[in-house]
Amino acid sequence: MENRAHALMAGLFVIFLGAAALIVAKWFKGDTIDYHHYRVITSDSVTGLNLQASVYYRGVNIGKVNRIYFDPENGQQIVIDIAIDGNIKLPENSYAQLGYQGITGLAYVQLRNDTPVSPETLSEGVHIPMRPSLLDEVTGYGQNILNNVNELVIQLHQLLNEDNQTQISSILRNIEKMTRNFDGIADNLQPGLESFTQLTREASSLVGHLDDLLAEINQSMQKMNKQGGIIDNLTTTTQEMATTIPELRKVSNGLIRNSQSLDRILNQLEDNPQMLLFGRPPSSPGPGEDGFVAPSGRNQ
Repeated sequence: MENRAHALMAGLFVIFLGAAALIVAKWFKGDTIDYHHYRVITSDSVTGLNLQASVYYRGVNIGKVNRIYFDPENGQQIVIDIAIDGNIKLPENSYAQLGYQGITGLAYVQLRNDTPVSPETLSEGVHIPMRPSLLDEVTGYGQNILNNVNELVIQLHQLLNEDNQTQISSILRNIEKMTRNFDGIADNLQPGLESFTQLTREASSLVGHLDDLLAEINQSMQKMNKQGGIIDNLTTTTQEMATTIPELRKVSNGLIRNSQSLDRILNQLEDNPQMLLFGRPPSSPGPGEDGFVAPSGRNQ
């Protein structure tokens, strides 16, 4: 009986000690938080991210990483299961990025949200998209820059081969010759430019004189156009001449008739001068009149 009593006491002690150890372990663990679970989906690398890595939202540790695995339906995507404090309400426009702890290379998940902040919150179990981190973007840009530099070096190497170097040297020599010739041409053109400058000054002076002359002509035309001026007098004289010309025409016609009459009289005086003393002789009788004598030279 005594051995059974000792065994019973030892068993009870072990049971109580185990229960106490579980209670102490639970207390030290302190894992009494109610977590909400989400999935972060990415097609980029998650180097440095490990299980139990921290999850931050706006710099505050709100959860941890529970699992990292490839999506069985799409092998190009990586799924990250995270557990977040259920008291934290994430906006619907939240997204994830990888952050890195100093120079250790260890990564963590940081949650961000677009602005403005969405009034609606994420439901438990939904997928949160992951965007490239600043380091990933810099690394990608750096790789692109290195690729471009490599291509540029290759192209320069192809450009600067021996044949092209010879041609470039020839081009540079030709440019040098053209530069010397241009200097000579510029020296020869200098006197011409000076003469052209002098001609320009003289032309400017001539234009000034022409302006003065035009101004004087304009003033003279204004004086001529005034009432009582030359043009006005010419207009009056023209009108008077237009009135006088018909009278002159009549006088001229009379003079012509008188001149013709005078010519007949002179002709008659020349043929019969005694007409000046005895007057005009009577006219000879015509045919059928008394005293008519037929001309002697006429045929009978």
